[in-house]
Amino acid sequence: MPNTPSLNKQNTQLNKVAIVGCGRVGMTAAFSILHTGDVNELVLHGRCKDDLIGEQLDLEHAMGVLHPATITATERYEDLAGCDIVVYAAGASQKPGETRLDLTEKNKAILESILPHIIKHAPEAVILIVANPVDILTYHAYRIAGWPKGRIFGSGTTLDTQRFRFHLSELLHVSPSSVHAYILGEHGDHSFPTLSTASVGGQPLLHFPTISEQQIQRAYEQARNAAYRIIDSKGATYYGIGAVVSHIVSCILSDNKTVLPLSIPLHQYYGQSGVAASVPCVVGRGGVEDTLEIKLSWEEKQQFEQAVRELKKYC
Repeated sequence: MPNTPSLNKQNTQLNKVAIVGCGRVGMTAAFSILHTGDVNELVLHGRCKDDLIGEQLDLEHAMGVLHPATITATERYEDLAGCDIVVYAAGASQKPGETRLDLTEKNKAILESILPHIIKHAPEAVILIVANPVDILTYHAYRIAGWPKGRIFGSGTTLDTQRFRFHLSELLHVSPSSVHAYILGEHGDHSFPTLSTASVGGQPLLHFPTISEQQIQRAYEQARNAAYRIIDSKGATYYGIGAVVSHIVSCILSDNKTVLPLSIPLHQYYGQSGVAASVPCVVGRGGVEDTLEIKLSWEEKQQFEQAVRELKKYC
């Protein structure tokens, strides 16, 4: 994919970010973002301003020990004007017994009612889709907006990848940041680990002496099934995704060209098009500025194709 140029705004240092959909995921992301010091203005957008006043006050009362920022609670889309990033977290959440794909129709309808307002009032923003099913909503948003694909993308398998690295790190007795392994494809049951290129300290993961392939597969299964386990235990997941959203926002605002596994509309990526799925993406001020076509084994290519086939059923 060709590079998407960074946005030419008169004041790129304002760093205004909006959270649209201030449930548990949205508010945890907001709280995490305020810890970074990257944002000067944070907008909390929901259906009813009165419901958000308490959230605004609660965050404002922490300003003395956090980085200073202006916080606005609103139900007006006009207040999104000038946003650098809009984090879209609106929609029904996954319940016990549901898959992410079970949320497709109701969350598509919610997206269709909200996205045109975001496009109208924040036409220069990067839009980060977080609501599930994130791959389906990302592609749907891309088609509605008609923007270059890098301006609208989803959090994808960034959280899945962090979960996988954590479980591997426990087995390897190293920091998760020292484990270089991706989960790609769908953010859901049709994800897959890229074991053929995974490494720890430059050593191929599959050849690491203290871990077996069965243990690696088990770590992947723990990552894939993590949301079900967490939802069964406490009803929802939000800390992990909140931290991931904060990290993605920081990567955009700092323009540091970090590579993350994000959901992006595909255009002949390993021959696949017409769907959004997670692949390694270069993130900068313009959003996703490039995609990297990493080497996949034959089996991994088959798993990628299966993920695409499943996602296309809902597009």
